[in-house]
Amino acid sequence: MPEISAIPVQPTALPDPVRVHYDVTIHARGLTLPARAQLDWRHDGSTYEARMEVNGTLLTKRVQESAGAITAEGLAPSRFSDRSRNEEATHFERGQGKLVFSNNRPEQPLQPGMQDRLSVLVQLTMLVAGDPARYQPGTAIAIPTASTRDAETWVFTVQGEEDLTLPGGKVRALKLQRNPRKEFDQQVELWLAPRMDYAPVRLRLTQPNGDSSDLRWSSTDKS
Repeated sequence: MPEISAIPVQPTALPDPVRVHYDVTIHARGLTLPARAQLDWRHDGSTYEARMEVNGTLLTKRVQESAGAITAEGLAPSRFSDRSRNEEATHFERGQGKLVFSNNRPEQPLQPGMQDRLSVLVQLTMLVAGDPARYQPGTAIAIPTASTRDAETWVFTVQGEEDLTLPGGKVRALKLQRNPRKEFDQQVELWLAPRMDYAPVRLRLTQPNGDSSDLRWSSTDKS
């Protein structure tokens, strides 16, 4: 096995504004459900907005949104929200160095380079696009990541490139994977396509009980 080494968060490439569409397959409670998703990424060079929406005929629409600043170190979220039946939000209070949760969970320290569960996808794109040669198989990328309830360090390990057949066509992509570290952690698998400016062309989330959501690229709208 290649030696795993942590590297600093030093993104150097900011992706252009884009909307990415996905076909989604959800496995939940023994059922297989089709859905659609889209990732909207917008910025003006100094601030950004990201939005991920997943919906289907038998599903409650789920929307995640992240907004904040663009810095020399990458994204600096100011607010993250997650909405399905109800909305919960996390506020990044940088002046006070803390995270504040709308559901009255205990505040937590705001770690340097901290992302949320949506901005972390773009942060990884910026990292890899900035210096692709640095991210060889076995390399680990550690990013403090907040949800709407808590925060912890997510560690993604570079798996290597794979050939994917997706609804939008055949794509070669670099796979990164976050393995569960605690009992209720989810596994996160992310594929970034070099020929598409390292856009996330596939995202698979697997829960501890085996339920999963698999987002597979179908088309892209350039701004």
